[in-house]
Amino acid sequence: MTIIVADDDSDDRMLIEDAFQESRLSNPIIYVENGEQLLHCLRGEGKFAEPGKNCRNPGLILLDLNMPKMDGRTALAHIKADPELRRIPVIVLTTSKAEEDVFRTYDLGVNSFITKPVSFEALVDVVRTLNHYWIEIVQLPGAQAA
Repeated sequence: MTIIVADDDSDDRMLIEDAFQESRLSNPIIYVENGEQLLHCLRGEGKFAEPGKNCRNPGLILLDLNMPKMDGRTALAHIKADPELRRIPVIVLTTSKAEEDVFRTYDLGVNSFITKPVSFEALVDVVRTLNHYWIEIVQLPGAQAA
């Protein structure tokens, strides 16, 4: 199952990648830097139309809220309004702790809202929990039963 990480902060992307490695998660991971790239990626448009760069039908999206060009809230609204994309589980992974963001993203259809942990160890724990729940336990649409 491919995982897409949408986050504009290169340090956060590196920490997330390190946390995936520390958790021994071997799923393919595709990184995008804003909501616009995320939508192009999901639709196989632009540079994502090239062979080997296609990220259609991921199993999971980790979405930051505060990104340039198109923020995570707007991208989430587009994803959940699109009949071909709305079943993809989207987990907000952001620095925001604002109650407004929590309510708004759940109203838009997010599957989970997680505030980015401060320590690397806590981030590894989050990744392990995501792996356990979303990859090992949950039956996702289109996924074959084990």
